[in-house]
Amino acid sequence: MNIVYFLQNILNGLSIGSVYAIFALGYTLVFSILGIINFAHGAVFTLGAYCTYALAVGDFGLNGLLAGMSLPFSLPFPLALLGGSIMAGCVGVLVERLAFRPLRAKGADPLLALVSSLGVALILVNCLQFLVGAEIYSFPSGIFGSLPMAMIFKMDGKILAVRTVQLIILGVSLAMLLVMAWFMNRTRMGKALQATAENPETASLLGINVDRYILSTFFISGALGGLAGTLIGASFGLAGPYFGVSYGLKGLAVIVLGGLGSIPGAVLGGLVIGLGEAFLPPDYSSMKEAVAFVMLFVILLARPQGLLGQQTIQKV
Repeated sequence: MNIVYFLQNILNGLSIGSVYAIFALGYTLVFSILGIINFAHGAVFTLGAYCTYALAVGDFGLNGLLAGMSLPFSLPFPLALLGGSIMAGCVGVLVERLAFRPLRAKGADPLLALVSSLGVALILVNCLQFLVGAEIYSFPSGIFGSLPMAMIFKMDGKILAVRTVQLIILGVSLAMLLVMAWFMNRTRMGKALQATAENPETASLLGINVDRYILSTFFISGALGGLAGTLIGASFGLAGPYFGVSYGLKGLAVIVLGGLGSIPGAVLGGLVIGLGEAFLPPDYSSMKEAVAFVMLFVILLARPQGLLGQQTIQKV
């Protein structure tokens, strides 16, 4: 293996793996507090990408209810990314209100909430398709301003191409992961979220408004999902309203691989799967979607609780 090929794959793996990590963090935050997988997270991922596209580009395609319409403005990509993430966070709050809170208030079985979130996901995706159609949307080449499309380096007589979007994805993802680490470990709200995740009943007795923090968790989770969706969309395009489905399944593989409920595990799992996909030989590129689940199967055989998950102790 030559050094250029190795460095190219490392860059590719870290950039896509960091996005997987951000996306999986949204799953992990909700699971750590409610013990339930939010199947609507993939739909929020998609909505965030489309919201950012609308804010940054300002117009829509040729299909759907909004065909031919345009916004009276367009925002620079950083502001559009922020706006799209906030809108995705608001959708996450809506998901909590519709799919989780009513069932939680009635003490329903957690499995019902899981099924309810799946139903909300299908509703959201179909509403999105009704509005914008099923065509592919691509961010324009000048979305990042005057930055070049790629930077070319020569090493040992070979060319190393570094796409600008890859560097932006890697930079934004790493910055967000650092912000989340600071938020969870250094702020009062982050520590309250950890206390709620550890034991909601005890947290409530200590004066923590559990319902408010659950709602905050869904907002943060949705914002992270929308951010991840935009970064993927900026790199590969928006392949229709259902493009978040495959990433939703991959996000599940990431959190199980890293360890259910473990925030560091979600980050590690995303990077491991991203690097695994990047180093897949070109002849087997059609099997890239299976990499996450093959790695998951192999690792769970040796460590059922995941890479950084804690083994459950059964008391008798």
